[in-house]
Amino acid sequence: MTLKELGTVLRDMYQGAARGDQVVMIHLFAVKYAEQIAALNASCKDVALAAGMSESYGTEINKGVRLAKYVEVKRTA
Repeated sequence: MTLKELGTVLRDMYQGAARGDQVVMIHLFAVKYAEQIAALNASCKDVALAAGMSESYGTEINKGVRLAKYVEVKRTA
């Protein structure tokens, strides 16, 4: 998966989230795609920028990537 494709997925998840769940969707995205993010060797800030978001959301993506070692997705949104 390319950086641009990851950005598109993140943007779609964020924009499709219910009000109040947008940051949760960033975390969920990062949990689901942690391996692809690592494979690209891209920074979480780069992923946020590819989604057309502020680079400060890279912090939230990083939280999800770190959580991916400990959690699994039960159902998709």
